[in-house]
Amino acid sequence: MHVDMNYDRGSLAINVAPDWRATVLRKPAMPVLADPSGAVAEALDAPLDAPGLREAAAASKSACVLICDITRPVPNGDILPVVLRTLLASGMPAEAITVLVATGLHRPNEGEELLELVGDRWVLDAVRVANHFARRDEDHVEVGTTRRGNVIKLDRRFVEADLRLAIGLVEPHFMAGYSGGRKIIAPGVAHADTITTFHSARYMEDPNAANCVLQDNPLHEDQLEVVRMVGGAYAINTVIDDERRMSFVNYGEIIASHLQAVAFTRAYTELPVPERYPTVVTSSAGYPLDKTYYQTVKGMVGPLDIMAPNGNLIVVSACSEGMGSPDYVAAQRRLIALGPDRFLASLLEKRHADVDEWQAEKQLAPMRAGTVSLYTTGLDDEERALTGVRMIESVEAAITRSVVEHGDPRVVFVPEGPYVVPQYAP
Repeated sequence: MHVDMNYDRGSLAINVAPDWRATVLRKPAMPVLADPSGAVAEALDAPLDAPGLREAAAASKSACVLICDITRPVPNGDILPVVLRTLLASGMPAEAITVLVATGLHRPNEGEELLELVGDRWVLDAVRVANHFARRDEDHVEVGTTRRGNVIKLDRRFVEADLRLAIGLVEPHFMAGYSGGRKIIAPGVAHADTITTFHSARYMEDPNAANCVLQDNPLHEDQLEVVRMVGGAYAINTVIDDERRMSFVNYGEIIASHLQAVAFTRAYTELPVPERYPTVVTSSAGYPLDKTYYQTVKGMVGPLDIMAPNGNLIVVSACSEGMGSPDYVAAQRRLIALGPDRFLASLLEKRHADVDEWQAEKQLAPMRAGTVSLYTTGLDDEERALTGVRMIESVEAAITRSVVEHGDPRVVFVPEGPYVVPQYAP
């Protein structure tokens, strides 16, 4: 027997020894939409708490359509052409339409990568497609301050558009509860100052800033305030299955649309598990999420609720683009130099996080919970030293070592990594 873990653009087969008591956690079978583009068109004509897109476009002179960056496997090729043709058919001129890549503080998506992202060359030929740059002061406008004191500055191309539409993928998110919807606006097209406040330790250390939690989640609550500050927006939210096929899509007012998509996906992604395991094997969901070690941290956090105290967490992630940004590398250097406790103490003193250090902060949770091991083919020796975790050359050998160490043959596999959130339910 073997278990296929999501890895890079394919899978990594893990051979299961006969003396292990292996459990594999997967989503229940999800429905698959036979005609994704047709389903999008139907959704646009069946809006949730909003006018249909054609009607909204006819009453608008300009539109800004937000899409996620390359780290999210959104089926844009099935969505964007339908959306843009609807806008154009309403009489809106092509030059009045901007598709804006909501990069947050990630790098821009350009060239062939941008084509891969939008999914259809016609999109690039038909309208203006641009990246958001969080550090360009002149691109942003201040829209208000949240009750927690976060000054909200957003990309003016979005704020000043008559019609504001976000296209999102709804899946568990280890800080904001669930991705999609309001998250595409902030941090998606927010200024660096706003993003680094969102990701400061006073937000990150809140126990409700966690996977699948929306109630009292400080990020989610601020994001809802942001939606109101800009005067509202529309959204298309979609859910995909483990083969990246569209399972659900809707359109409507951005908050209502998001909550409906969350309600749909909860039944598949939140898995009750009656026991905790000393050995947990997970992934970073494969391409595109496992392109960097930065994103790999999401895979580490996902299954912590079902790991026994002082357990072994084994993560497989290709890291084909290395560690991540220079800012993240600098944060990892500080984590290694200071150690977990002093590193966290240094973060708690700040109002604004340094860029990308929040991911190093999130790595503290799995480090506190047990021993983290990483299998990867994408990091050199210097980068491996900066991960702060144990490096392994064989997943099977690491599992065997853990089974012997704990004297317990129970091993749980989570092939999809952060796209499945197991929850301890005795």
